[in-house]
Formats: sequence, structure tokens, C-alpha cells
Amino acid sequence: MKNILITGANGNLGVAAVKKFLDSGYRVIAVARSGSELGFAVGHSGFELHQVDLSDENASTLFMKEAIDLYGTIDGALFLAGGFAMGNIENTSGDDLKKMFSLNFETAYFIMRPLFTHMLQQGCGRMVFIGARAVLEAEQGKNSLAYILSKSLLFTLAEALNAAAKGKNVSASVVVPGIIDTPPNRKSMPGADFSKWPTPEQIAGVLEFICRDTDSPVRNTVFKVYGNS
Repeated sequence: MKNILITGANGNLGVAAVKKFLDSGYRVIAVARSGSELGFAVGHSGFELHQVDLSDENASTLFMKEAIDLYGTIDGALFLAGGFAMGNIENTSGDDLKKMFSLNFETAYFIMRPLFTHMLQQGCGRMVFIGARAVLEAEQGKNSLAYILSKSLLFTLAEALNAAAKGKNVSASVVVPGIIDTPPNRKSMPGADFSKWPTPEQIAGVLEFICRDTDSPVRNTVFKVYGNS
């Protein structure tokens, strides 16, 4: 049984990812502030839920080291924890930047560090971050400046990890969704054509594809999952 770490497991995408990976035979080590949406997984022999302050470097490092000691091998990791905020250049303060930096970058970086070292030592592993389309298409991000700046760091981080892992079967990818078809997004954009949006389940399928074969030669930093939007 392969072991997959999923942070942000109680969110819309996290729930879909937990379902997909459990159905695919993985042991899911889920991290979330709450398990309110994960009732379907309670009692599953391949599921466990942990509450970890991912913005706390010491807590994140300790948790990851304990998980590695317990299971021996962590085959993949999905860093899905994060947050969103509106704000253009005129009303985005330094505090706004720090908040988004913590939510979208530090929550991935702190827990990733010991895990990346572990994957290099074991000679294989897959790490997947969630990017933002507005990072690649700046016109879309002018009114969510702190958000896209924090997300942009994940693209650079993935490139740096791939460079550091050269010669090893360890890779880092960034999955870039379009507008995800979730109840909150439908509510905020009632006039949109929802059929064009990728669903959490579709994105979860891409996440599982990336992690499925740890012997795969595929080393693609960016996977765009825009649906038809």
C-alpha cells in the first residue's frame, strides 16, 4: 500500500482527493483543521486524520518526521492547504502579503522540507502543489495581488526542487486549476457556465495520475487543468 500525504484534506478539492486516493488503494495521511467533510472516510483502514498547524515550522517538521518513522516510506504528497483574498496594488498591505504568504507558501514549505529529504534518501517520490491560473495570466490576478504573489512562489519552488532532485526519481509538480466547480464558486458567479469548469473530482484524477507510477519518466512541472474555460 502506497502512502500519500494530503494537506487541506477537508476542503472541496481535498475531499475529492481523499476519495480518489482511498478508492485507488492508497493509505491516506490527511491533515486538516477539521474533518467535518470527511465522515465517509472515518473507519476506513487506509485513512487517518491529523490536525497540525501547518504555519508552525516546528510542528510541521515534527509531524512529518513522526509519519516517516511510523510508515517508513511516504510515496507522494499533495499540498492542498491554502487561502484566497481579493485586493489590488492600492489596497494590498504588507500584512496582507504576509497572510497570503503564510497560507499558501509556508503551509506547503514547512512540511515539504523533511519530506523532500526523505524522498531523496528513498530514491523516489512525487510532490504536488496547487498553483493559480492568474499567476500565468496576470490580467486575471490584478485584483488578487497578494494571492497570486504567494502562489507564484510555488512554481519557483517546484522548479528548484526538480533541479535539486536531478538524477533521482523524485519530482515536484504544480497543478493549475481553472475556476473549480464548487458550491461557493457557483454562488459567487451565478451567471457563469458551470459546465466549462473542472470539477474537484476531475482535478483529483490528475493528482492521482501524477502520483500513480513512481517509476514514470514524466517530469512536468506544470499541469494546467482548465476544463473548457
